[in-house]
Amino acid sequence: MPTQIELNPKYIDSPTDRIMEQIASVRKKLGDRVVILGHHYQCDEVVQFADFTGDSFKLARLATERPEAEFIVFCGVHFMAESADILTPDHQKIILPDLGAGCSMADMANIEQTEEAWRALEAVNGSNSYLPITYMNSSADIKAFVGRHGGVVCTSSNAATVYDWALQQDKRVLFLPDQHLGRNVGFEMGIPLADMVLWDPMQIPADNIAHGAADARVVLWKGHCSVHARFLPEHIDSLRLEKPGIQIISHPECSFEVVQKSDFSGSTEKIIKTIEASEPGSTWAVGTEINLVHRLAQMNPDKEVMSLSGISCLCATMYRIDPPHLLWALENLESGTIVNQISVSAETAKWAKVALDRMLSLA
Repeated sequence: MPTQIELNPKYIDSPTDRIMEQIASVRKKLGDRVVILGHHYQCDEVVQFADFTGDSFKLARLATERPEAEFIVFCGVHFMAESADILTPDHQKIILPDLGAGCSMADMANIEQTEEAWRALEAVNGSNSYLPITYMNSSADIKAFVGRHGGVVCTSSNAATVYDWALQQDKRVLFLPDQHLGRNVGFEMGIPLADMVLWDPMQIPADNIAHGAADARVVLWKGHCSVHARFLPEHIDSLRLEKPGIQIISHPECSFEVVQKSDFSGSTEKIIKTIEASEPGSTWAVGTEINLVHRLAQMNPDKEVMSLSGISCLCATMYRIDPPHLLWALENLESGTIVNQISVSAETAKWAKVALDRMLSLA
């Protein structure tokens, strides 16, 4: 992937209020030519300019509802922009304001490792014995691999539906790349922990086989979210002692132990809706990214909303999409220069879309 060019000092050194004024001005000039998408984990300074906010797949789908736009500026991370490119018409250009905005979880599963694991597992149990599921937080290459092998993409909100479909195929499941989402939803679906075994891509296949991966009903890829992995069961224990009656809600990318100790668990959208619908005066600790937690506190002034952890659990790569980079991207578009376009090859997009469309058909 190309690296992000260094911004002109005028973007870095300008006062924040001046940057914000300039974004508003160029955004107005571009008009309907551009759609700005803002992920829930983005900072408020960026989200305020978004035409749509949401989680990764919701935003990718919303992008398809504005076919008149020439440019879609995705204020998220790389895999999200790829999904938008896969789902939108060829005439639309997907722009990522900072190419350094990646996803550590998505990077934990590359296509070479995945194909090696697939060959090793099928060598033991036979061809056509596995069905792959990949979380939305994965590269286009991984989504295409899943599409080619009859599998499906899932999100944190529909993972149970996808799991149910997959298990009805009477096949074993390879779940990529987030072990925690795969384990939490699998357990919710009635699969014993002993029937879900890790595949460590840093080990040789023979060692994974020896550790029981090929005997498992579900093979979980050893990947995780660097933000949600920072929430610990001890954080819940401490808050329950400090604030009796507090309610805990965590994202299913958190560890199994954290999810089991929580009162509720669910996708970003479920977290938002659960807190919005809760009783005034209630107290909530939320196990997810800090920008969203702060926004939930602002949106629900009649409740006490805090982070599950005293540590500021920030998505550092998402945070690379800041006002200076957004302004730089928009000003280039306004002057006729396309920068940081995210483009998925036709062959990869074809098979990735098969996996995405299969997910949509299960809704």
